[in-house]
Amino acid sequence: MSATETTDYTVKVDTDVQSNSDVNGQKSSTIQRFHDGNQLAHLNTGESARYAAFGGELQPGLYKPTTERKFANPAPLGLSAFALTTFVLSLINVQAKNVTEPNIVLALALGYGGLVQLLAGMWEMAVGNTFGATALSSYGGFWISFAIVLTPGGFDIASAYSGNDFNNAFGFFLTGWFIFTTIMVFCTLRSTVAFFLTFFLVDMAFLLLAIGWLQGEGGAPKADIIKAGGYFGLFAAFGAWYNAFAGIADDSNSFFVVPVAHFPWSAHAIEARARTNHKTV
Repeated sequence: MSATETTDYTVKVDTDVQSNSDVNGQKSSTIQRFHDGNQLAHLNTGESARYAAFGGELQPGLYKPTTERKFANPAPLGLSAFALTTFVLSLINVQAKNVTEPNIVLALALGYGGLVQLLAGMWEMAVGNTFGATALSSYGGFWISFAIVLTPGGFDIASAYSGNDFNNAFGFFLTGWFIFTTIMVFCTLRSTVAFFLTFFLVDMAFLLLAIGWLQGEGGAPKADIIKAGGYFGLFAAFGAWYNAFAGIADDSNSFFVVPVAHFPWSAHAIEARARTNHKTV
């Protein structure tokens, strides 16, 4: 039976479409692979070839082809480490099942969200991804420092403060991470909706958590604001997992891929409109 024949089911076909172009005098060939009309992969050659922004690679803009890369894509690993650690902490922040103590998060913050994410950031540096290296290494450092601050009887950081001072100090700590994440958000504005939303939700979580600690009294944060930050953290965790899945799934391991939705002003969307206009002329 051929791939186009059907009985009670349809066999969907993979197709490759190749296009050639000349950009600034440099020859480029692009092969796009589709499965049932959904684009799965690019295979680009030539000096001018570039991939479109993609959260699964933590690439917020056009980037060079990865076909000659000697390393695997480290972004899904880093995103998954961030997602799981954020997910567990956020459940505690929203007081799920009346759990309020974050001690269990320390293991994840040191091992997975900290060490593993930091390593993923270093591997991003090795593959030449400045954004991915900065984001993953920094958030890996965040989780390690978070664990150091909250380790009971460890560095005695909290006990060094009296009254409301620790609330304010920890609020300053989270405010700094809000500022850093805002910078990262600005760098995703020309990428994809899924990519941008993940960093935006992380940014809102940091902002609300910082306010919650700064507004706290009697050594405890403002519970309602912390809960709100926890809900944003939960959404951010699922956003990170979504982008991680987008970076892992392809026609070799999944029956479907997830859409990432490029912004209308992104380089990918502008190029697509230019191709459409060229065909209609």
